[in-house]
Amino acid sequence: MKVRLIFWIPCFFLFTSCFQLIEDVTVREDGSGTVIFTANLSQSRSKLVSVMLLDSINGYKVPSKTDINHHLAEISAELKKIPGISNVSHTVDFDKFVATLRFSFSDVEDLNTIANKLFAEMKITPSDQSSYAYHKTTHTFNRTYVYEPKAKAEFDKLKDADKEIFNAATYTSIYRFDRPVISQSNVSAKLAASKKAVMIQSPILDLISGKSNVTNEIKLAN
Repeated sequence: MKVRLIFWIPCFFLFTSCFQLIEDVTVREDGSGTVIFTANLSQSRSKLVSVMLLDSINGYKVPSKTDINHHLAEISAELKKIPGISNVSHTVDFDKFVATLRFSFSDVEDLNTIANKLFAEMKITPSDQSSYAYHKTTHTFNRTYVYEPKAKAEFDKLKDADKEIFNAATYTSIYRFDRPVISQSNVSAKLAASKKAVMIQSPILDLISGKSNVTNEIKLAN
């Protein structure tokens, strides 16, 4: 399995401290849905334009546009092999420095299969499993996030200069539904005006250190 912890353009995160990772999940009433993962580095566009003219920087090889497209194509190919995953596609905009990966799933549990493969790729056995679940009878969506100390330990091994790239980085999760949301358990989550979408945004450093938690139980109207 060649999927990496950070799907998109891993090398680029070494050259910029301002990026957004966005997980946008739509869950239909039958438990199927779609996912759009986005890596938005547009706020560091001017710096990245200059970086791409170089062969290497800070000891890291600068990937070419071909390298990046090849990496995304590999990820898409691996996702297509997972049962329940379909309609896989990816895009990368080198003018705005935004990369996206889209796919459909037949059941919310398919997202757990992807997460398990990511942990296997990283050779990490988590102390408890972060997971997604959707209970059709009660119309309840659960996103369980478990802080993983091993991730913090790996982060602590980085050089100070490499750690700085996460200073302004953010992770945003958006969950969309066919029915209105009547309650949710995470006090940091924001409910859309339509009452059919929930969003949580957190600094990536807070997730790495365990200061932030995106666990949420979302109950939908019957």
